[in-house]
Parts: sequence; structure tokens; C-alpha cells
Amino acid sequence: MSEALPDGWVWATLEDLLAAEPRAITDGPFGSNLKSSHYTDSGARVLRLQNVGDGEFRDERAYISLEHYENLKNHDVQAGDLILASLGEELPRVALVPDLEGPAIVKADVIRARLHPDVNSKWVLYALQAPATRAVAMSKIRGVGRPRLGLGEIRKLPIPLPPLAEQLRIVEVLEDHLSRLDAANRYIARVRQSTTSFDNTRRRELLDPWLSSTRKLKTLLASPLINGRSVPTDDDGFPVLRLTAIKNRVLDLSARKGGAWQREDATPFLVERGDFMVSRGNGSLRLVGRGALAVHDPDPVAFPDTMIRVRPNSDVVDPEFLAFVWDSQTVRRQIESAARTTAGIYKINQSILEALDIPIPPLDVQARIVEAALDHFAVVERLMEEAAMAQKRSKHLRRSLLVEAFTGSLARQDSADEPAIEILKRIEREHYSRPKSLRPRKSGPNKTTLPPPKITVVPTGTQEELAL
Repeated sequence: MSEALPDGWVWATLEDLLAAEPRAITDGPFGSNLKSSHYTDSGARVLRLQNVGDGEFRDERAYISLEHYENLKNHDVQAGDLILASLGEELPRVALVPDLEGPAIVKADVIRARLHPDVNSKWVLYALQAPATRAVAMSKIRGVGRPRLGLGEIRKLPIPLPPLAEQLRIVEVLEDHLSRLDAANRYIARVRQSTTSFDNTRRRELLDPWLSSTRKLKTLLASPLINGRSVPTDDDGFPVLRLTAIKNRVLDLSARKGGAWQREDATPFLVERGDFMVSRGNGSLRLVGRGALAVHDPDPVAFPDTMIRVRPNSDVVDPEFLAFVWDSQTVRRQIESAARTTAGIYKINQSILEALDIPIPPLDVQARIVEAALDHFAVVERLMEEAAMAQKRSKHLRRSLLVEAFTGSLARQDSADEPAIEILKRIEREHYSRPKSLRPRKSGPNKTTLPPPKITVVPTGTQEELAL
């Protein structure tokens, strides 16, 4: 790794910084060793992907019996360990384990790393979130639908290592800055929550008089519900929407790709103005069954198997009214209670949708509600856009702070500090002073690890304040 570092620093890998003990880094048990039938209401904690936030530990709870824990102690977790997600978005997601007040293990797809005492855990926590390390990790990720970063690649992730005393100084300054960003982010979250509450309240005001006048969705259709079709990608083929086309109530007809099929094959799945497209599945219960309306006459495009087409009968229900009522708590509660989960994905089907009770006032009332809703949506969207802009600035500032931290720009250096190379030598001596059978397993030589890319440092004096 050739990128220049400040005096006294050295490049290392995560593997170089592990404690001198067997299984200092490990993933969770696979297969029949840990099944859903092993879970209990209390006992030893099981740390899963849900526990690994992006830099934070999420206190989602799952347990196995203490007896079964004894069989899986090789995967144990202690306070101060790092846990890393090897599957999902934003890899490597990493969190510092707090005191769990009892035994715990990691589950499959979660990596536990136990660091040497001469390496500050928070330093490595932040280093793994730094833009340079993320860039290296991105080059190693495999898989499209479910991105994965294997244990072997996680071992080799590059970490810039300063002297221990300097690690502590930088972490102290960094956390002071980050605490202010976190406070700003909490404010942004409150703005979003208030906006959502305002949205829900206004929907209730408009719909409450008609909650007793419901009809099954099946009776409101111009044609039966239909799932789309899955087709391989072909840039020169007939276009098909991506699932990302469903957002913000309005179908984004530009979110498309070429499919390996001809127009005649796609004809049954063509999108028309007034069609309401519903997401069949999502990893979040909050997002499963969300819908979006085709408000314009689209140029020819089909919809994929990840969507269900709802084609409302406009003699009974205004399509824009259906789009409005779809996001109401009345309809969302029905969808979320009926959704089924498989392998962590929440799913709905045509039968669930057909059975939904939809409040249906007369068409003239629907039109008045839609008109009022449009004014309401303008306010909500403006507030959400402002919150999104503030969040974007916050992410930019966080990224800049991490760049400065890991190029030595946040805290003073002290020539009296023990150079980091001495830490690495000491860790290596401890590893090799153990009997061979008890040494941590080392991965093979890393011939492909990239040096961290050059990152432009934004001086803190030129960074913008959050517009809140």
C-alpha cells in the first residue's frame, strides 16, 4: 500500500491488528448449527445483520438457550469487539459491541473481530467507515441483488495506523465533531417524523367521514390484478421498468432497462395511464406493498414481476384518489398485517390486495379530496426536500471529517509517541510466541489489495453549516 502517511503511521490490514488469540476474527455458525427452531425468549444473545448499523450498534434482540450457546462458544462476542456485516448495502457496515450484560454469539453473515489491546477499537471502527476503506471494499464486493464481502476480503481491508496515543487524540477530536453532526441528524429525523405525522393527520381528516363506506379492492378493478414478468437484461430489447420506478406516489417511467424480449411478448404487461403499480416484496415491512400511479401516457414500457398492476375502474374510483388512500394508515395496516416474510423479505400477493377494504366516497367527493391532497402534498414534499438537503450536507461533512481524521489532519502529532510500526511488531511477536496450534489463522498473501484512493481533503474552515 503506497499512499503516503504522516510520520509515525503505517499501513496495516484488519488482520494485522487482531488480538493474539485463536479465532480473533470469526463469522457466525452456518446451516443446522443455528436454525430458527433454536431461538428462545431469553438466554444468550444472537447478534444478526439487524444489529449492525452503519457505525452504530442497534439493540435488536434475539436469543438462544444457554445450553445451545455452550456448543457455539467459538462464535462468542464480548464488549469492545467489532461486528461487521458481510452482506447487504454499505459494506463493510460495522458497529462497536456495547456491554450486553450476558453471553452472546454472532450469526451467519456477521463477522466478529477482536482487536489487540494496543489498537483502539474506535479508531478501527471509524477507519472502516472512511471513504478510502469503503472504496477498497467496494472493489471486492461480489453479487448484485445481495452484495457480499467475504471474510477473506474483510481480513485484508487496509487500515492506516498511527501511534496509540495519537489514535486516542484523533478519536477524541473526531467524536466531538461527530457528536454535533449526530445532534443535527436527530433534529432532521424529528423534522421528518413531524412531517410524517402531519401527513397522516391530514389524510385522516380527509378520509375519516368515509371509513365506514368501504369496498373490497377486487370490486374496484377495470381488469384483474396481474403480476409482471421477469426478463433478463438486454440493452437493445423492449423496455421494462425497474422496481425503483415506484417512489413518491408517482411512477417514475424513466427508471427502466432493456429486456430480452420483443414487444409482442411484452404486450400483456404494458403500462397505461391510470395504472397503479404495487411492489410485491421488500426487506422492510414499511415499504412492502407501496404503490405509484402512472399519471402520464407512457411511451411503451412494460412492468416486471416485482410489481402487481392495479388497473382501477374509473367509473367507481378515481385513480388519483386510490393513490392517495393507498398510503393512509387504514390501508397500510391491512397490508402490513397480511404480509408474509420469507428469508427476510416481506411479500404480498394478489389475494391479499383483492381483500383490502378501501374507503370509497362518491366520485365528486373523491375529486375534492384529490384537490385538497395536491395542496397537502406540495407542503409535505417541500419539507421532505429540505430535510433531504440537510441530510446530504451532513453526510458530506461526515465524509470530510473522516478523510481529515485518517490523513492526520485532525489532531497534533507528538514525536515522543511510540511509532505505529512498533505496535505491529509487538502484535506479530505475540502471535508467533504462541504454540502453532493456537495461533490465529492468517489469510494468504494479499496480491490484489488496492492502495486507498486519493481523497480530496476539504478543510474544516470551508465546510458549510447544516441548513436546519
